[in-house]
Amino acid sequence: MNKIYFILLFALVSMSSSYGQDENSMKNFNPTFVHTVFFWLNNPDSDTDRKKFETSLRKFLDNSLYTKTNFIGYPPVSKREVVDGSFTYSLVVTFDSAESQQLYQEEKAHLLFIEESSKLWNKVIVYDSMGVTP
Repeated sequence: MNKIYFILLFALVSMSSSYGQDENSMKNFNPTFVHTVFFWLNNPDSDTDRKKFETSLRKFLDNSLYTKTNFIGYPPVSKREVVDGSFTYSLVVTFDSAESQQLYQEEKAHLLFIEESSKLWNKVIVYDSMGVTP
């Protein structure tokens, strides 16, 4: 059982690193405005489609002028009924404000990502949240 907890902890720590950044330059999570996106790829078992999607997504995030922090994920294996593992990828992006998030929607990097990748997915769901102040 301890081995499973170690593997899960290692996976969480590994996934929290932003691509293209070393641990010393990682940004802290910004809870002001959180944009959570779930993607269902047309061909989730296609390594080619996954690589295209991930490459386009990372390029977009590396060139976004408005995102503060980001996380790219995929569903874990879970036997709990409350866990929806039907998506192929998740994206969590934070912003300084709702206004920054709106600018991000229309920025060149975001529009290019949609142009490059929209043919790869058949469903996208977005959940936006603002942080609760103490």
